[in-house]
Amino acid sequence: MDDLIWLTQWYASQCNDDWEHQYGIKLDTLDNPGWILKINLEETYLESRPFEPQRHNTESPEYDPIAKISWWDVRVENKTFRAACGPHDLPIIFSIFRKWGEMSARSN
Repeated sequence: MDDLIWLTQWYASQCNDDWEHQYGIKLDTLDNPGWILKINLEETYLESRPFEPQRHNTESPEYDPIAKISWWDVRVENKTFRAACGPHDLPIIFSIFRKWGEMSARSN
């Protein structure tokens, strides 16, 4: 299953006619360029699960938004999964969230 499809199913499984009115998922762009993903974990099985922050950065000698510059910074802070990444790395942060979510679900 594709990681984005998994994320949409995870989101739908949290919706209980209450959670989705207060919490949810936000995806936006960054101006450096890149993406920022915020997933509120309150009242989900991930709310109190430990998460090891992850960072990756491939340096580029000069600014080139078209180049495949790869970077991401992923952490859980204040009951929110927060991930920022380069323009080509959005699938990677979806995958990081999915792996953590599936591992946490198995330990439940």
